[in-house]
This record gives sequence, C-alpha cells and structure tokens, in this order.
Amino acid sequence: MATPSQHDLRNDFRALLESERCYYTASTFDPMSARIAADLGFEVGILGGSVASLQVLAAPDFALITLSEFTEQATRIGRVARLPIIADADHGYGNALNVMRTVTELERAGVAALTIEDTLLPAKYGRKSTDLIPVEEAVGKIEAALDARIDPAMAIFARTNAGQLSTEDTIARATAYQAAGADGICIVGIRDFEHLEAISAHVQVPLMLVAYDNPELRDPARLAANGVRVIVNGHAAYFAAIKATYDCLREQRGIAEGTLNASELSTRYSTLEENREWARKYMDVNE
Repeated sequence: MATPSQHDLRNDFRALLESERCYYTASTFDPMSARIAADLGFEVGILGGSVASLQVLAAPDFALITLSEFTEQATRIGRVARLPIIADADHGYGNALNVMRTVTELERAGVAALTIEDTLLPAKYGRKSTDLIPVEEAVGKIEAALDARIDPAMAIFARTNAGQLSTEDTIARATAYQAAGADGICIVGIRDFEHLEAISAHVQVPLMLVAYDNPELRDPARLAANGVRVIVNGHAAYFAAIKATYDCLREQRGIAEGTLNASELSTRYSTLEENREWARKYMDVNE
C-alpha cells in the first residue's frame, strides 16, 4: 500500500473535523507506531511533546527539546505515516516569530495539524508548567502561525488550559483564538460534561480535548454533539513500549521479575533527577 501524500492526509483530517463524530488519537511516537496505528484502524495520531522529549532525549517535559529535534522526529513519522498526524508543538518554541518558524518546519515535516498553547514555557523555577501568557500575546501567536502556513489544509489549533482558568476566562480565551482564525480549539482540564457544555456553547470551530481517559467524559456521542472531534487520552502505548523494553532486556539478563510500572520506569530512566538538581543549582535564586 502506497503512503498517502501529505496534502491528502491533511484533507483526511479536515474531513474528520467536518464530520459529526468524535475520534480518539493514537500515540504515535515513531514511524513504526504510526504504521501500526493506521493498520489497526485509527483515524488520527498524535506526536506528544512530552513523549517526543522522552523518546529523543530521555528528558522530562521541561521544554528541553528543541524545535529541530522535535521536527526531526515528526519528519521521520511523516515520511511513512498512513494516517494524519497532529503535532503537539507546545508554545511554538518561543514568541510569535518562533511560532512562525515552528509552523514552517512542521509543515515541511508533513504533519496534518499542530497545536500552539498559551502556556508560559519554560516554566519558572518552583512552578508547574501551567502558568498562561496574556491572551493578547497568545492571539498574536495564532495569527503568526496562520500567516506562516503555506498549505491551508494543515489545521492549526489553539490550546488553553481550562483547569487553570474560570469557565468565563476559558470562554474568553477560546473565543479570542477562534476570532483570530484558529481552525480549532484544544482544551486541557475539562472536568465533566457540564463544564464542557458551558464552554462549547460559545465555540463554533471544532474542539480537541486532552482528557487523559477522564471517566466523566466517556460518551463519544455526547462529545460529538458538543463539537468535540478529537480526543487525546494520553500516551499509554508509549509507556507500554518502555515497560516491554525493560521486561525484555531484564529477562535476557536473567534478572528476577521487576515490580516497577511504566510510569516508575520512565521516571527512573529519564534525566528527571539530573534536571531537578541543575534547576536547584542554577535557577533557585533564593538559595
């Protein structure tokens, strides 16, 4: 079977957005996982920023991966993918001008869509990466992304965090990004259908939810009725691959059965503790 063209895959994704269904993404972290996902019938895949950081650098999700490193991985996947791939482009790797470069590079890599979030990255020392930039700055990033895009079939989603905002502020941001021309809104932190419906009533473009298998949102028909076209339920496939690799190598060495789960393994073998120590050493101004 021939690999579809990048433009065809982008049009396939556009068709998903224009449908009346809700689609669940496959975590596609390398070329083989993308090919497997398509063969199993997934309609869309996603290359997560946190997953790419672990896969490429064995680094935690501290905004350490560079645009070039992320793009290289996206290119490897895009070269052979048989399903549309969404790229989690984090904050666009900088300001609005950096966002333009991000769009240019990821479009060449062959992704069908990308998300640009309004998170303040890298996070300040001692804070989680949930602080948001001003809405005006975020609007500028979306407008810059749209201006940098060459193929209008590639979709650009603006992402925000409803878990860190009031419902009113979430609506204000979503409608501002919609007015700026975003093809869709990606939302993290939706609690339940009441929360979703309060927001979706004000949004006309398609929605993408980062839901992490939230049991309060397990109704595809109701999600679709509220404009949700894409659901990201995390990256279980990637973490299962880490676990399988560990178990296989452990067995080859004749080591007794281990007790670490996938999350514990990713923490143990990533550079998380080194980066935390460097952060304490170089970034904690109160020491």
